[in-house]
Amino acid sequence: MPMKGSGQSDLREIDRWDGGVGWIAYPDEQMQRASHAFVADGGVWVVDPVDADGLDDLLAEFGDVAGVVVMLDRHKRDAAAVANRHDVPVYVPDWMAGVAGKLDAPVERFGRELADTGYRAITVRDSSVPPWQEVGLYHEASGTLVVPESVGTGDYFLAPGERLGVHPMLRLFPPERALGSLSPERILVGHGEGVMQNATSALRDALDGARRKSPALYGKTLRAFLSG
Repeated sequence: MPMKGSGQSDLREIDRWDGGVGWIAYPDEQMQRASHAFVADGGVWVVDPVDADGLDDLLAEFGDVAGVVVMLDRHKRDAAAVANRHDVPVYVPDWMAGVAGKLDAPVERFGRELADTGYRAITVRDSSVPPWQEVGLYHEASGTLVVPESVGTGDYFLAPGERLGVHPMLRLFPPERALGSLSPERILVGHGEGVMQNATSALRDALDGARRKSPALYGKTLRAFLSG
């Protein structure tokens, strides 16, 4: 199983709800890179996209694309290609450095809210050691939380018994200040399928158990590495 898929994609739809949809372009890859689109302010906003055959047809079910969003400094992915195809800008947080200049597409900056979407921008992490710039998006009215990296559902995020897990590199310093006060109905993540039921309890369990369950996660990862 490759870490990242390439070549011919095989789009698998995930996380469909009234206000949007998600997909994984290469379902057999180990990283399980997930992308999402949601409807807000009369348009479709595409988040951290990995391009795939059939993507434009999927997006068209929800309307016209209004913008593409990069939420993590290393999630440029196919944002420029999707934005150029739909003749829209790529939106990047105004504090995120080193991303805009690497995108071959028009760039718009956003601050505390993503344009007029009603999605509040949350600084999840802004650090130089390790290099990590990440923004979350939270729409309180719909209960939708998008977190691209600090939490996920890919197998390598999850200690035994977890539905949502803190990234292995952040287990000892989980993003409690950024995410701990939120009460989402659904959590969309950048790696793996989203948490579409009992999301608040899954988030609380992930944050509260991050340190305590880290030995179990690291042990699982080591065993998988040795057996591979």
